[in-house]
Amino acid sequence: MTRFLKKLSITLPTGAPIPVFGFGTYKVTSGVYETVSSALALGYRHIDTAQMYGNEAEVGRAIADSGVPREELFITSKLDNGNHEPAAARASFDKTLADLRTDYVDLFLIHWPLPTLYDGDVALPWPVLEEFHAQGRARAIGLSNYTIEHIERVLDAAEVAPHVLQVEAHPFFPNNEVRDFARAHGMTTQAWSPLARGRAAKDPALARIAASIGRTGPQVALRWALDRGDIVFPKSVTPARQAENLDVFSFTLADSLRARIDALDEGEAGRTGSHPDTMNRL
Repeated sequence: MTRFLKKLSITLPTGAPIPVFGFGTYKVTSGVYETVSSALALGYRHIDTAQMYGNEAEVGRAIADSGVPREELFITSKLDNGNHEPAAARASFDKTLADLRTDYVDLFLIHWPLPTLYDGDVALPWPVLEEFHAQGRARAIGLSNYTIEHIERVLDAAEVAPHVLQVEAHPFFPNNEVRDFARAHGMTTQAWSPLARGRAAKDPALARIAASIGRTGPQVALRWALDRGDIVFPKSVTPARQAENLDVFSFTLADSLRARIDALDEGEAGRTGSHPDTMNRL
């Protein structure tokens, strides 16, 4: 599986490869070391974490103890909401690298735009991310949870355009408009919460679609996202579920099934996380 996963990459605007299937660590705050160690042993090579998650040190320890060469890994982290001022951004990034036990991250994102804070300047940290990129300490840089309006404001201020946009996207909230905008401006898209925070495992309509081809709801949701060109990083603390999530490359979805999944779109009602216009937690 490890060799197979290494081939499953697409090319970032920087020219570097990024694995299309990763492992998320959101809300993994206990047993972090064991959970990430299990994922790495199964063959995951793309790990997504964030300053906000409070688990970078344990993620770093698991990576260090895994024996996986650094060049085989793709590590993402994100700037916390309280660190948008330049000095705080620089200090927090130094700590991120120290906690992750690495000289660089493969991708560093601004976690939330925070338009109601920092005098509404959603681009405030961007020049500092450009510094990290120029130094080679962030091989790629991007945005998380930014709307079209927010992205436009960053583009207006940027010397280096964002390489990646990470947003909530799943069958119940595909978030097509912002994804299409990002791609039109050269960004690679990542889907956080591709399983809709567990809903994919219990939604009856998705279960019927999955049963028709002998698969599970989560597997079908992940295959659908990959077919749309999104990078995914589902989270599970259970090794068996981690392995099940990985088993999405041995089947395909017929056009008729993809259409049925597309029809599950609930628009804004399907959103499971905070709205970027109102998120203001420091």
